[in-house]
Amino acid sequence: MRRRKFLRTAGVGGATMAAAGTLAAPAIAQSMPEVKWRMASSFPKSLDAIYGAGEFFTKRVAALTDNKFQIRSFAAGEIVPALQVVDAVQNETVECGHTGAYYYVGKDPTFAFDTALPFGLNTRQHNAWVYHGGGLELMREFYKDYKMTSFLVGHTGAQMGGWFRKEIKTLDDLKGLKFRVGGFAGQVLAKLGVVPQQIAAGDIYPALEKGTIDAAEWVGPYDDLKLGFYKVAPYYYYPGWWEGSTAISLYCGDKAFEALPAAYKEAISVAAGDTVGWSLAKYDAQNPRALRELIAGGAKVLPFSQAMMEAAFNAANEIYAETSAKNPKFRKVYESWKPFRAEEVLWFRVVENTFDNFMARQSAAGKL
Repeated sequence: MRRRKFLRTAGVGGATMAAAGTLAAPAIAQSMPEVKWRMASSFPKSLDAIYGAGEFFTKRVAALTDNKFQIRSFAAGEIVPALQVVDAVQNETVECGHTGAYYYVGKDPTFAFDTALPFGLNTRQHNAWVYHGGGLELMREFYKDYKMTSFLVGHTGAQMGGWFRKEIKTLDDLKGLKFRVGGFAGQVLAKLGVVPQQIAAGDIYPALEKGTIDAAEWVGPYDDLKLGFYKVAPYYYYPGWWEGSTAISLYCGDKAFEALPAAYKEAISVAAGDTVGWSLAKYDAQNPRALRELIAGGAKVLPFSQAMMEAAFNAANEIYAETSAKNPKFRKVYESWKPFRAEEVLWFRVVENTFDNFMARQSAAGKL
C-alpha cells in the first residue's frame, strides 16, 4: 500500500515539475534582452565556404539564444572594405568582425600568429596551441590594445601556393614577380626578390587578367575554382608553405562584448567552436572535386622546388629573428609558439605523418 501511494505521489510531483519546467523555459527566454549586432566580413558572398562560415556562425548564435541575439553579416565592401574590418571593430563602427588576422600585419606583425605564419603549425597543431597551448590567452592580451576580444571561428586547412602566369623553375624566376600574397609571407618572399601585393579577393582576378600582378594566392581549389584564376594564370603551385593552416578570426569590440549577458557571451564561444569544425569539414569535402575540375579546365598543378622551399624556410627564420629583436609583443608570442611548434612537429613525425605518407603511397600506386 505504501509503495503504491509513493508511486502515485511521485507521479503527481513529476508532472508538476515537468509543468513548472515548461513554464520556466519561456519565462527565462523572455527575461533575456533582444540584442542586434552587425558583423563586417573580409570576404565576398560568392565564397560560400569562407563567407558562409560567418553566416553559419550567426545562425548558431541565434539558435542558441532563442533568436534573442541576432548578428547580421555584411560582406566585404558593404560596410567597410575587406581589409579594414579590424578598424571598423576598433572604432565601434560594427560590433564584431569576421576576417583573417594576417591582413593587419602592417599594424603589428603579431597579428599573424592568429592566422598563419610561414612554415608554421598545421590545422590541428594550431587548434592545440590556441586551446591548450596558451595561444588564446596570449592573443587576447595583445588585442587589448585594439579594444577587441578574439575567437577562433574557422579554418581552411593547408592552402595551395597560388596561380602564376608563367612557370616558376628557379629562384631567379621570382625576382621582380608581382605576387598577391597576404600576411607575413610577403616579407619572406620579398627576401627572395618578390614584390608582394595585398589585394582583396574580389580584385584579384582583374589584376591577374590585366597583368597588374603576375601571380596570386587565395585559399585552395574550392574557392579558387569559383574565382576563376585558372583562366588567366594556369600554373597552380603547391604547397602554400606560408599557410600550413589558415585560421579565421572573430573580433568582438570590447565595449559591445562586455555589455552582453553571460549567456550570450557563451553563445558566441560555442558558436565559434562549432564554426571551426564546420568550415574545415566543408573545405576538406569540396577541395578534391574542385581540384579535378581545375585540372580538367587546363590548370597545370606543380610543386615548388626543394631549393625554393629551403630558401623560403631560411628567409622566414631570418624574418622571425629580426622581428623578435625589435618587437617585444611579437617576441613574447613567438617564444611560446616556436617551442610548441617543435614539439608538435616531433609528435606528428612519429604517427600522423607516418600514417599519412603510407596512405599517400597507396594512393599513388592506385590501390585506394
